[in-house]
Amino acid sequence: MEVNKLVDLNNFRTAPKLSFGQEKKLLEELEANILNTDWITVGIMAPSDYRAIKALQSISKKYSSIKFGNLGSLHADGGVFLKANQKTGNVFVRSENGLGEGILITCQYDEDAKGSNTFGPFPLDFFT
Repeated sequence: MEVNKLVDLNNFRTAPKLSFGQEKKLLEELEANILNTDWITVGIMAPSDYRAIKALQSISKKYSSIKFGNLGSLHADGGVFLKANQKTGNVFVRSENGLGEGILITCQYDEDAKGSNTFGPFPLDFFT
């Protein structure tokens, strides 16, 4: 399946392999959405808590305004789902097998009428 726009990712259960050109194009589109949002939540499906935390840290490294706390205290065995909230700074991780793999970014707005938009799944190394 061809991936040219963020909406194309909606058809995937796990993050597809992307070319450099696809990553660049998707990142530009995603950044336009992130810049126009009030805050984001991040969902990460990963084979381990370590990989999930590394993926979350790559987002904070790329965007200095997006920070999360208490990452050192996170632990879950096996496949995991990590949920992070930029507004509160809270991060939770739980064991969950049978998920795909990838990063989901949800753009949130303080005004309920705007609704939220979820993009992804992006590869775990998408923001590095």
